[in-house]
Amino acid sequence: MTVPNDERERALDPRAAASETPEAEGGEGQKGQNGRNGQEGQQEEERRTSELEALQKALAEAEARAAEHKDLYLRALAEVENIRKRAARDLEQAHKFAVERFATDLIAVKDSLEMGLVSSGSIESLREGTEATLKLLSKAFENAGLTEIDPRGEPFNPQLHEAMAVQPSTEHAPNTVVQIIQKGYQLNGRVVRPARVIVSKES
Repeated sequence: MTVPNDERERALDPRAAASETPEAEGGEGQKGQNGRNGQEGQQEEERRTSELEALQKALAEAEARAAEHKDLYLRALAEVENIRKRAARDLEQAHKFAVERFATDLIAVKDSLEMGLVSSGSIESLREGTEATLKLLSKAFENAGLTEIDPRGEPFNPQLHEAMAVQPSTEHAPNTVVQIIQKGYQLNGRVVRPARVIVSKES
Protein backbone atom coordinates (compact mmCIF):
# COMPACT_ATOMS: atom_id res chain seq x y z
CA MET A 1 0.00 0.00 0.00
CA THR A 2 1.43 3.38 -1.01
CA VAL A 3 1.05 6.33 1.49
CA PRO A 4 0.57 9.74 -0.10
CA ASN A 5 3.55 12.01 0.14
CA ASP A 6 1.76 14.83 2.01
CA GLU A 7 0.50 12.49 4.76
CA ARG A 8 3.93 10.90 5.05
CA GLU A 9 5.48 14.34 5.42
CA ARG A 10 3.02 15.35 8.17
CA ALA A 11 3.68 12.14 10.04
CA LEU A 12 7.41 12.73 9.82
CA ASP A 13 7.11 16.46 10.74
CA PRO A 14 6.52 16.87 14.52
CA ARG A 15 5.52 20.55 14.12
CA ALA A 16 2.57 19.63 11.88
CA ALA A 17 1.31 17.12 14.45
CA ALA A 18 1.71 19.65 17.25
CA SER A 19 -0.25 22.26 15.30
CA GLU A 20 -3.24 19.92 14.88
CA THR A 21 -3.45 18.87 18.57
CA PRO A 22 -4.53 22.29 20.18
CA GLU A 23 -7.41 22.66 17.73
CA ALA A 24 -8.85 19.35 18.80
CA GLU A 25 -8.38 20.18 22.47
CA GLY A 26 -9.90 23.64 21.96
CA GLY A 27 -13.03 22.14 20.50
CA GLU A 28 -13.48 19.86 23.50
CA GLY A 29 -12.97 22.80 25.92
CA GLN A 30 -15.56 24.92 24.14
CA LYS A 31 -18.11 22.14 24.45
CA GLY A 32 -17.46 21.89 28.23
CA GLN A 33 -17.81 25.66 28.67
CA ASN A 34 -21.10 25.68 26.79
CA GLY A 35 -22.36 22.88 29.03
CA ARG A 36 -21.50 24.80 32.19
CA ASN A 37 -23.12 27.98 30.89
CA GLY A 38 -26.30 26.07 30.08
CA GLN A 39 -26.44 24.56 33.59
CA GLU A 40 -25.91 27.96 35.25
CA GLY A 41 -28.64 29.50 33.10
CA GLN A 42 -31.06 26.77 34.12
CA GLN A 43 -30.24 27.31 37.80
CA GLU A 44 -30.77 31.08 37.43
CA GLU A 45 -34.13 30.46 35.79
CA GLU A 46 -35.17 28.12 38.59
CA ARG A 47 -34.09 30.71 41.19
CA ARG A 48 -36.15 33.45 39.53
CA THR A 49 -39.15 31.14 39.28
CA SER A 50 -38.85 30.31 43.00
CA GLU A 51 -38.61 34.01 43.92
CA LEU A 52 -41.64 34.82 41.78
CA GLU A 53 -43.68 32.09 43.44
CA ALA A 54 -42.65 33.35 46.89
CA LEU A 55 -43.67 36.91 45.95
CA GLN A 56 -47.01 35.71 44.61
CA LYS A 57 -47.64 33.76 47.82
CA ALA A 58 -46.74 36.78 49.97
CA LEU A 59 -49.04 38.98 47.88
CA ALA A 60 -51.93 36.55 48.28
CA GLU A 61 -51.41 36.45 52.06
CA ALA A 62 -51.27 40.26 52.24
CA GLU A 63 -54.47 40.56 50.23
CA ALA A 64 -56.18 38.05 52.55
CA ARG A 65 -55.09 40.03 55.62
CA ALA A 66 -56.26 43.27 54.03
CA ALA A 67 -59.66 41.76 53.31
CA GLU A 68 -59.91 40.51 56.90
CA HIS A 69 -58.97 43.92 58.32
CA LYS A 70 -61.50 45.62 56.04
CA ASP A 71 -64.21 43.27 57.28
CA LEU A 72 -63.29 43.98 60.91
CA TYR A 73 -63.31 47.71 60.23
CA LEU A 74 -66.75 47.56 58.64
CA ARG A 75 -68.07 45.52 61.56
CA ALA A 76 -66.64 48.01 64.09
CA LEU A 77 -68.10 50.91 62.10
CA ALA A 78 -71.52 49.28 62.14
CA GLU A 79 -71.29 48.65 65.89
CA VAL A 80 -70.36 52.28 66.56
CA GLU A 81 -73.32 53.42 64.48
CA ASN A 82 -75.63 51.09 66.44
CA ILE A 83 -74.30 52.46 69.74
CA ARG A 84 -74.83 56.03 68.52
CA LYS A 85 -78.42 55.25 67.55
CA ARG A 86 -79.12 53.54 70.88
CA ALA A 87 -77.63 56.48 72.79
CA ALA A 88 -79.75 58.95 70.80
CA ARG A 89 -82.86 56.85 71.46
CA ASP A 90 -82.08 56.58 75.19
CA LEU A 91 -81.47 60.32 75.39
CA GLU A 92 -84.77 61.01 73.68
CA GLN A 93 -86.55 58.71 76.13
CA ALA A 94 -84.77 60.38 79.05
CA HIS A 95 -85.89 63.83 77.90
CA LYS A 96 -89.43 62.62 77.35
CA PHE A 97 -89.79 60.91 80.72
CA ALA A 98 -87.37 62.93 82.85
CA VAL A 99 -90.20 64.32 85.01
CA GLU A 100 -92.09 61.03 85.23
CA ARG A 101 -91.27 60.50 88.92
CA PHE A 102 -91.98 64.13 89.73
CA ALA A 103 -95.27 63.93 87.87
CA THR A 104 -96.22 60.82 89.85
CA ASP A 105 -95.56 62.66 93.11
CA LEU A 106 -97.58 65.65 91.93
CA ILE A 107 -100.55 63.40 91.18
CA ALA A 108 -100.67 62.53 94.90
CA VAL A 109 -100.66 66.26 95.73
CA LYS A 110 -103.53 66.89 93.33
CA ASP A 111 -105.49 63.98 94.82
CA SER A 112 -105.08 65.51 98.29
CA LEU A 113 -106.25 68.94 97.12
CA GLU A 114 -109.30 67.46 95.43
CA MET A 115 -110.25 65.54 98.55
CA GLY A 116 -109.95 68.79 100.56
CA LEU A 117 -112.28 70.59 98.19
CA VAL A 118 -115.05 68.00 98.44
CA SER A 119 -114.76 67.53 102.21
CA SER A 120 -117.24 69.27 104.48
CA GLY A 121 -115.17 69.24 107.63
CA SER A 122 -114.31 72.04 110.02
CA ILE A 123 -111.72 74.75 109.52
CA GLU A 124 -109.33 72.75 111.65
CA SER A 125 -109.67 69.62 109.51
CA LEU A 126 -109.24 71.75 106.40
CA ARG A 127 -106.05 73.15 107.84
CA GLU A 128 -104.77 69.69 108.65
CA GLY A 129 -105.55 68.57 105.11
CA THR A 130 -103.69 71.57 103.70
CA GLU A 131 -100.67 70.81 105.86
CA ALA A 132 -100.71 67.18 104.72
CA THR A 133 -100.88 68.33 101.10
CA LEU A 134 -97.97 70.70 101.66
CA LYS A 135 -95.91 67.85 103.09
CA LEU A 136 -96.68 65.76 100.01
CA LEU A 137 -95.58 68.62 97.78
CA SER A 138 -92.39 69.18 99.77
CA LYS A 139 -91.62 65.47 99.50
CA ALA A 140 -92.18 65.62 95.74
CA PHE A 141 -89.77 68.57 95.52
CA GLU A 142 -87.19 66.69 97.58
CA ASN A 143 -87.43 63.60 95.40
CA ALA A 144 -86.92 65.76 92.31
CA GLY A 145 -83.83 67.45 93.80
CA LEU A 146 -85.67 70.75 94.32
CA THR A 147 -84.64 72.39 97.61
CA GLU A 148 -85.67 75.64 99.31
CA ILE A 149 -83.44 78.66 99.75
CA ASP A 150 -84.41 80.05 103.16
CA PRO A 151 -81.64 82.46 104.17
CA ARG A 152 -83.21 84.26 107.15
CA GLY A 153 -80.45 85.60 109.41
CA GLU A 154 -77.70 84.72 106.90
CA PRO A 155 -75.36 87.17 105.14
CA PHE A 156 -76.73 88.41 101.83
CA ASN A 157 -75.44 86.32 98.88
CA PRO A 158 -76.15 87.80 95.44
CA GLN A 159 -75.71 84.32 93.90
CA LEU A 160 -78.69 82.99 95.87
CA HIS A 161 -80.63 86.06 96.98
CA GLU A 162 -82.35 89.02 95.36
CA ALA A 163 -82.50 92.14 97.55
CA MET A 164 -85.92 93.75 97.28
CA ALA A 165 -85.22 96.43 99.89
CA VAL A 166 -82.81 97.46 102.66
CA GLN A 167 -83.78 98.65 106.11
CA PRO A 168 -81.87 99.93 109.14
CA SER A 169 -81.42 97.41 111.94
CA THR A 170 -79.75 97.48 115.32
CA GLU A 171 -80.33 93.77 115.88
CA HIS A 172 -78.46 92.50 112.80
CA ALA A 173 -75.08 93.13 111.29
CA PRO A 174 -75.12 95.14 108.07
CA ASN A 175 -75.87 93.19 104.89
CA THR A 176 -77.83 90.48 106.71
CA VAL A 177 -81.10 88.98 105.48
CA VAL A 178 -83.69 90.13 107.98
CA GLN A 179 -86.88 89.14 106.14
CA ILE A 180 -87.87 86.76 103.38
CA ILE A 181 -90.49 88.01 100.97
CA GLN A 182 -90.41 84.89 98.81
CA LYS A 183 -88.38 81.70 99.23
CA GLY A 184 -85.95 80.69 96.55
CA TYR A 185 -85.35 77.24 95.06
CA GLN A 186 -82.40 75.24 93.75
CA LEU A 187 -82.60 72.24 91.44
CA ASN A 188 -79.68 69.93 92.17
CA GLY A 189 -77.57 72.91 93.23
CA ARG A 190 -78.62 75.19 90.38
CA VAL A 191 -80.66 78.26 91.27
CA VAL A 192 -84.14 78.06 89.78
CA ARG A 193 -85.39 81.15 91.57
CA PRO A 194 -83.40 83.34 93.98
CA ALA A 195 -84.87 84.12 97.37
CA ARG A 196 -86.39 87.60 97.45
CA VAL A 197 -85.29 89.23 100.68
CA ILE A 198 -84.93 92.43 102.70
CA VAL A 199 -81.38 93.20 103.80
CA SER A 200 -80.20 95.13 106.85
CA LYS A 201 -78.03 98.22 106.88
CA GLU A 202 -76.49 100.40 109.59
CA SER A 203 -79.06 102.50 111.39
